[in-house]
Amino acid sequence: MSFIGIKNPKASLTDYGILNPSNEYWNLNPEEWMELTIKKDLGVLSDTGALTVNTGKFTGRAPNDRFIVKDDITADTVDWNAINMPFSPVDFDCLYDDVTDYLQNKDLFIKDGYACANEDYRLDIRVISTLPWSALFANNMFLRPERSEFPDFDPEWVIIQAPDFKATPSKHHTPRENFAIINFTRKRILIGGTGYTGEIKKGIFSVLNYILPQQQNVLSMHCSANVGEAGDAAVYFGLSGTGKTTLSADPNRFLIGDDEHGWGKDGVFNFEGGCYAKTIDLSAVKEPDIYKAIRHGAMLENIIFFEGTRTPNYEDISITQNTRVSYPIYHIDKIQPSCQGPHPKNVFFLTADAFGVLPPISKLTKEQAMYYFISGYTAKVAGTEEGITEPVATFSAVFGAPFMPLHPTQYAEMLAERMEAHGANVWLINTGWVAGPYGTGYRINLPYTRAMVSAALDGALNQVAYDTLDVFDLRIPTSCPGVPSDLLNPRLSWDDRAAYDQQARKLASLFIDNFKQFEDKAEAKLVQAGPRI
Repeated sequence: MSFIGIKNPKASLTDYGILNPSNEYWNLNPEEWMELTIKKDLGVLSDTGALTVNTGKFTGRAPNDRFIVKDDITADTVDWNAINMPFSPVDFDCLYDDVTDYLQNKDLFIKDGYACANEDYRLDIRVISTLPWSALFANNMFLRPERSEFPDFDPEWVIIQAPDFKATPSKHHTPRENFAIINFTRKRILIGGTGYTGEIKKGIFSVLNYILPQQQNVLSMHCSANVGEAGDAAVYFGLSGTGKTTLSADPNRFLIGDDEHGWGKDGVFNFEGGCYAKTIDLSAVKEPDIYKAIRHGAMLENIIFFEGTRTPNYEDISITQNTRVSYPIYHIDKIQPSCQGPHPKNVFFLTADAFGVLPPISKLTKEQAMYYFISGYTAKVAGTEEGITEPVATFSAVFGAPFMPLHPTQYAEMLAERMEAHGANVWLINTGWVAGPYGTGYRINLPYTRAMVSAALDGALNQVAYDTLDVFDLRIPTSCPGVPSDLLNPRLSWDDRAAYDQQARKLASLFIDNFKQFEDKAEAKLVQAGPRI
């Protein structure tokens, strides 16, 4: 066995039950992780200098194979449901022992990093994998200690990833061969049967979403965040395809982060040290910041090159629609170097409403903010998935249900407390369809959405009159700089007002039906803040 790199001299893989690895590679620099990947024929360089890899069978997370160990710590605190599924401590120990036994005589790649840019909440992490490019991913996505810190680095949490290990369902009591399991007592995340790197990132996100609200009174958020020239911070919540990354990459503002943040006693802070962006249909025109960030040190997943070249074809989805790139945040030109900002004055909930019902922008009351936060709504459109021929509502509580171990009302109550304490405005932004539903209307132009967000940020919308939208009881500005007034009220933008009313009632009923699952822990005034038919 040989050791290469830099580490705490007291650190030993035997502490994790890995007794006889072949070679240990600790905390190499990005170029060395890339070189090892290429030498092992596990990846190649694109013409931009980015490493490209194929994650194998799994090109996305497997939410039905993600578990939390149910024990004395978690039994009465986790919101157990179809997303937060319990796993036996005895079965975890059995699986853990078999995974670590499998790692004997294997080359192992170890990267130390941490989460949370605010030092008060720092969580030290060690990632151990059989893949060198998983270490590069960890280097990109977690915050990077100074090299002088490695000799004393002592992680609180350890992630062990063995993509080629396959569980035996009859023995380990997993549904399938792949798994991602969080153990809060042992402070371990165990990943097997999948090489998809997002399981590493989202595993730690789930850990933070459990411990920070309970132990540190920090609201953990699945959102992007930025700060303006005047020092004003804003956060942007939204599910995939709603514009979260696009709108937070504002040329007039500094990016704090694009995906995971905390709101603590001093303001907001990034959990991560990098970005994990989708690359489907990426272009220099549509997403110039991401496009430029794909250079040496970045890692592309599951993309296809144009034939006979090393040029990525971002329109090619023959492997997956979920093509991705990870890169350190400093690959973005205009960033907030500290990855921190003050208390936000504006919070945006982004939805791509394909029903054409919701206003392009509306200002929410505290109770409405809690209601729409818990709902986490957007819509899928026809053609995005097989069998979808008309808009389909999608709800993901607090805009990140797969990663939230606590009950959604706990996060919503913390948001409401911060709204009141810091005078934050909350806006619902529809980046979807106007003048009709998908197929009849059209998707609102991005410049109009940017104009509305800018007007909210600079206070221009505090000076205008508001109307109220029936059924949803949403307050709509009657005017907004740079936006045609006839777009602001969705009902007035439809040619057939009766058709709009019918569509509004349909969408409202979907909201009401979805929210029934939360009513047992929601106050009456919160339930009443939703649409009414």
